[in-house]
Amino acid sequence: MDLMGLSRSPPTINPHMQTQTIVAAAAIIGVTLTETQASQLVVYADLLNEWNARFNLTAITEEQAVLALHFIDSLTLLRVLPARSGITLLDVGTGAGFPGLVLKIARPDLFVTVIDSTAKKITFCQEVIRRLRLSGARALHVRSEEFAQRKIERDHYDVVVARAVAMLPTLVEYMLPFVSVGGLCIAMKGGSAEEEARTAVNAIGQLGGALRTVESVELPGLPDKRALVLIDKVSRTQSRYPRPAGAPRNSPLQ
Repeated sequence: MDLMGLSRSPPTINPHMQTQTIVAAAAIIGVTLTETQASQLVVYADLLNEWNARFNLTAITEEQAVLALHFIDSLTLLRVLPARSGITLLDVGTGAGFPGLVLKIARPDLFVTVIDSTAKKITFCQEVIRRLRLSGARALHVRSEEFAQRKIERDHYDVVVARAVAMLPTLVEYMLPFVSVGGLCIAMKGGSAEEEARTAVNAIGQLGGALRTVESVELPGLPDKRALVLIDKVSRTQSRYPRPAGAPRNSPLQ
C-alpha cells in the first residue's frame, strides 16, 4: 500500500476522517495508534502548517508528505525502542520535533527531551508540548556540545536519537556522550547508512560505543532507502568529548 496515496485527502475532510487516515497509515508499518493519539497528530500537523507559514520550520509541508515523511518515518523507531516503561529518551537536533515528540505521542510512557540550536524550532516544540499536554516532555534551546557538558545530562539517557543532523562520524560525537552505559543510540539515515557506519566504526569506539547493526526501513510507496543505525553504549565517553562547538563537524573523529 502507498503511504503517500493513503494520506491524500479531499478538500473538505472532517477531523475523524483525518485520524482514521493516520491510524491506517501507522498500521501499514505495524504500529497501532489510538484515535486519541491520531487526533494529537492531527493537531500537531495543523500547528506545523500554521507556524511554517511564518517561520519556515520545514521544507516538507504538504499533508501527505508530513504524514509519510515526518509522522510515519518517526514511528519506525518504535520497532527498536526498548519495550520497558519509563525509559528516558533524548532527541538531538530535533527540528520541529521529529522524531522525539511523535514518539512521545505514540509512547506516552517515555520521558522525552528534545533539543535544537535554533530558537524558533524549540519555541514551536514547546507549543506542541503545551497544546497536546505532553506530560514528561521538554524542549530546550541549546547546542548539543554545551548540553553534554552538564553533569546531570551526561551518561543519563536510555536512548538517544537523531535524524538528518550530520554524517555519522560527526553525529555520534553529538549523541554518545548522553547515553548511559547499557543504553542505545539510534541514528536515522538514508541510503548511505551502511557506508557511513563503516566510516564511523573507529569514532564510535573512541566514544564508548559499539556498532550493533544497520537495520533497513521501508516506507511503502516511497522509493528512497532508509535505515536505522543502532549503536550500543558499552563504556563511558571520555570527558573531552564532545569537543567545542564546530569541531565535530569540521574535524570528524577518524
